Amino acid sequence: MANFIAVDLGATSGRVAIGRVTSEKIALEIVHRFSHEIVEDAEGAVLWDWKLITSQVLVGIEKCLAQGQPTSLAIDSWAVDYGLLDNDNKLISKVRSYRDPRTLPAFEELVSKLGQNRIYQDTGIQFLNFNTLYQLYAAKQDKSYLEADKFLLIPDLLNAELTGVISTEVTNASTTQLLDVKTRNWDYPLIELAGLRRELFTQLHEPGTEIGVIKGFGALDGIKVVAIASHDTASAVAGIPFDDRDTEAYISSGTWSLVGIESEVPITSKQALAANLTNELGAANTVRILKNVTGLWLLEECRRNWRLEGEEWSIPQLVDEASKNLEFDSLIDPNDPRFRSPGEMLNRIKGYCLENAITPPRTKGEFTICILRSLAAAYKRTISEIEEVTGKKISTIHVLGGGSQISLLNQLTADACGVKVKTGPVEATLFGNIAVQALIAGVVPSLQVARSLIAKSFISEEFMPS
Repeated sequence: MANFIAVDLGATSGRVAIGRVTSEKIALEIVHRFSHEIVEDAEGAVLWDWKLITSQVLVGIEKCLAQGQPTSLAIDSWAVDYGLLDNDNKLISKVRSYRDPRTLPAFEELVSKLGQNRIYQDTGIQFLNFNTLYQLYAAKQDKSYLEADKFLLIPDLLNAELTGVISTEVTNASTTQLLDVKTRNWDYPLIELAGLRRELFTQLHEPGTEIGVIKGFGALDGIKVVAIASHDTASAVAGIPFDDRDTEAYISSGTWSLVGIESEVPITSKQALAANLTNELGAANTVRILKNVTGLWLLEECRRNWRLEGEEWSIPQLVDEASKNLEFDSLIDPNDPRFRSPGEMLNRIKGYCLENAITPPRTKGEFTICILRSLAAAYKRTISEIEEVTGKKISTIHVLGGGSQISLLNQLTADACGVKVKTGPVEATLFGNIAVQALIAGVVPSLQVARSLIAKSFISEEFMPS
């Protein structure tokens, strides 16, 4: 049996887990969980609490180490956000959240200046105002940007803190809209057209690379750090036990819903651009053709509103309320830009409904069923777009992540899309992280074999369209 440590950082929480790989299955033990939230500073910048995140990761690694020396450790996280380092590899910038509002004018200015065709032809990435391209463009006058030696995305920023090694993993780099998806290298002509500092961009590494060892952290020193597919969705997709990739899609369901397929090649056609599909790189030289749909963020923000009003409601409680309000059929567009910013989600949803002559929800059950049914409708639109662009016909959807535990949403998705929905694994990201580490260590011979072990490691539910 080989033991691996997986660090998975999500947009509202983090987990540190041990994965024990045998010839029969992969057993996961989540050793440490922690929550974190975006914060706003005095200047109105929306930031991550980076000190909290890093300190909690170290706590988790220490807890794992108490159970024995691991073969290796690997980190995955959400995409697009970054930190800026000086010549001594010290963090000199705020670690801004992709929800920071300053990216919108930068996005509009740069897309207008360069045109969608030029940006998409090489990067193949969905146009979202928070992509790293627009974050860096918005930061061009910042003191930290002007003085920085390098920028690193979140997983490699943490790798650098642990090991001192400066390098960027390619699957996460592909989310920036600054990477050429065909050559798997930085799109330097685009970087120069955007007026960004070329020297900020580090060398790239692929999943499977050994980064280094932890140094300067006492008892943790010497743990080998390796690179998996460090974008959390890339790790999640690596953890899907596909039966037939040609007819199967996935929804990685959490704060965001990532709806897509796994492919051997990118598709950057005019049709793909018109559908605003993204081509992100995956483990084992694969490509994830997908689209970002605003996910359970909508419900989490409603929960936060109610919490501020003195009422604490869990997701299961709200889903129970939703099941009592199935007759409420108002729909919103989860991808409307107004829903991306934090705060006042109840009023944002009401405002959308009133502007579009839709009956607004009033009760907690109506808000919840509105959100869940709207997500299912958005999934249907996205699956249809992917089928049209790729020529594939989807017969099964794998729903991964925390959202896969919401049976009502799974059934609504099966009904809306008219196909079978299979759940899990809930911890697909951790499974995928561990699977690639096992591949690096030679414990499994291929990703396909690792996926077969994952299939034996959890219980899946199926939902058929009614």
